Formats: sequence, C-alpha cells, structure tokens
Amino acid sequence: MALETMKDVKEIGGFKVIIMDELKKLYPDKFNESGSMDYKWFEAEIRPKNFIYVRHDKNSISFTIQNGPIKENGVNGCQVDTLIYAAAEIIAGLDEKFPCDENQKAYSCLQNAIGFLQSRKKNREARGVEGENKS
Repeated sequence: MALETMKDVKEIGGFKVIIMDELKKLYPDKFNESGSMDYKWFEAEIRPKNFIYVRHDKNSISFTIQNGPIKENGVNGCQVDTLIYAAAEIIAGLDEKFPCDENQKAYSCLQNAIGFLQSRKKNREARGVEGENKS
C-alpha cells in the first residue's frame, strides 16, 4: 500500500528511481524465457549508476548507501537523507489518501530532519571537510 503512493515518483533526493518491474520492458534481451534477469549485466550496467530500486510487484524499495567519502570514492550510493526523502514521499502520499494530523506531524518531522542534515552539510562545506572523513 505505501509504495503505491510512489507510483509516479521518478527521483528521490536527486537520485533516479529504478522501477525493477519496468526493466524487462526496457531491456527484453537481458531476460531469459523464464523471466530471470541477467544479473551480471545488472551489476555492471545498472547498479553502478543507480542507487534506488523499487519493485511494485513485491512492494519493496531498496537503496545503495554511499560507501566512504565522496571526495575519495566518488558517488557510489545515496546519502542517508535520501531515505528520509523517500519516507517523506510515502507519508505525503498516504496523507493524500488518508489525511490525518499524525501523518502531517510525521511529514513535518521528516522535513525538519532534512533541514538539519542540509544545515550540517553547509557547516561542513564552510569548514572545508565536506566529503571527507573528518569532524
């Protein structure tokens, strides 16, 4: 139910959302007769450039989280704030269908968390330590 609220979401926190259910349509040659995907292809071509995956058929969402500082390792995943953006999208979608004070408060708290993380990033940038393993 919750992921139904994200049917039309194409990106979260600046990262493209890969709809796993659509890969078969986009790359039919990467699936065999029984519907199994060529995972070597997926790991080589899709996963290195994309970090959010949704399977509506399984009602699941998964994230590849950044491993190490971006300045040292490049972008190889999404940040934790991306998970918060996703949760906010889901709560907002649920609130459209089932409006209530608790949904709105939860959404507000998630927006506050995002604001605090953005403030932290600006602070780290100002100190010249953003993207590094430094305090």
